[in-house]
Amino acid sequence: MTYEVSDDPGRFDLARAHRWISTESYWAEGVPFETFAKSVANSLTIGVYAPDGTMAAMARVVTDRATFGWVCDVFVDQAHRGSGLGKKIMAFIKAHPDLQGFRRMHLATRDAHGLYRQYGFTELTKVENWMEIRDPDVYRR
Repeated sequence: MTYEVSDDPGRFDLARAHRWISTESYWAEGVPFETFAKSVANSLTIGVYAPDGTMAAMARVVTDRATFGWVCDVFVDQAHRGSGLGKKIMAFIKAHPDLQGFRRMHLATRDAHGLYRQYGFTELTKVENWMEIRDPDVYRR
């Protein structure tokens, strides 16, 4: 099966993507539609499309398109897993003209370290320099 990867916002199936991320992801369960829609609108958003045109996978890169990017919301629909779509997404990101020459590209993963290592990602360096504000209950209010 041939899949097409695109960053065309006009093709992106926002409702389908929201359903994946809000109900099937471990990192953003319960994210409200409006919040998710805003995150998509303000990111470089990637869809992977099956031959029939349905969206089979997605990812976002939060970026200034000059120095930094954060790869997030990488998700492959259950029916399309095992088809190499994670690799297609990462190859697209690595080659994207708006994502070149960065000082840093980050991501976080619980279970796909092997995939991301193939594209040059390593464990976070200088962890002692990083800080965060964490609010795990933000969607439950």
